[in-house]
Amino acid sequence: MSQSPIELKGSSFTLSVVHLYSAQPEVIHQALQEKVEQAPAFLKNAPVVINVAALNSDVDWKNIQQAVISAGFRVVGISGCKDEQQKLAISLTGLPLLSEGRANRTAAEPPAAPVVPDDAPAKTRIVSTPVRSGQQIYARNSDLIVTSSVSAGAELIADGNIHIYGTMRGRALAGAAGDTNCQIFCTHLGAELVSIAGQYWLSEQIPSDFFGQAARLSLLDNVLTVKPLY
Repeated sequence: MSQSPIELKGSSFTLSVVHLYSAQPEVIHQALQEKVEQAPAFLKNAPVVINVAALNSDVDWKNIQQAVISAGFRVVGISGCKDEQQKLAISLTGLPLLSEGRANRTAAEPPAAPVVPDDAPAKTRIVSTPVRSGQQIYARNSDLIVTSSVSAGAELIADGNIHIYGTMRGRALAGAAGDTNCQIFCTHLGAELVSIAGQYWLSEQIPSDFFGQAARLSLLDNVLTVKPLY
């Protein structure tokens, strides 16, 4: 018996999930373009899943898909569908409907963020459990503190600072809204990627003296720098 030319195997891949809170294609396109400009080598042509849980059925799905693609991403599927009408409308775009799984649903942001007055104290998002591969945690308009380890393939994003009090093997993007004063604090630096306000290092660019060490990353004249944490 000749060997089959193909073999189907189960596997898993790390994908970023774009959670949409607006149905306006031009707004989506602009927001995604800004993200790509912050870390082009990391995000350009990146495969993404679009989460539409916050949108209703009566939107232009084809133009939304095109807005994401034209911003520089590759759409591999849609998640977060709420009803059959929505599923039918999305299926007409030719994209598969996906289920993100329990871990990612737990890490997802709520559909709408409350309006915070300018003079209100900054909030901090605290994560006390290990961040697994494939999870993405976003601290919107706040700092992010992780008191446990972060696995390879996991992603931390914060508009403020990021603190990791455990082994950091995933990706950390601080100052995601463009704040160049943000920093990353890590007790064991082994990241795949670190970024502050769009300036980034891949793992091989992190100075070897600091790899696996307690480190503090910041921007100096818009250039990433690192020094001992203690």
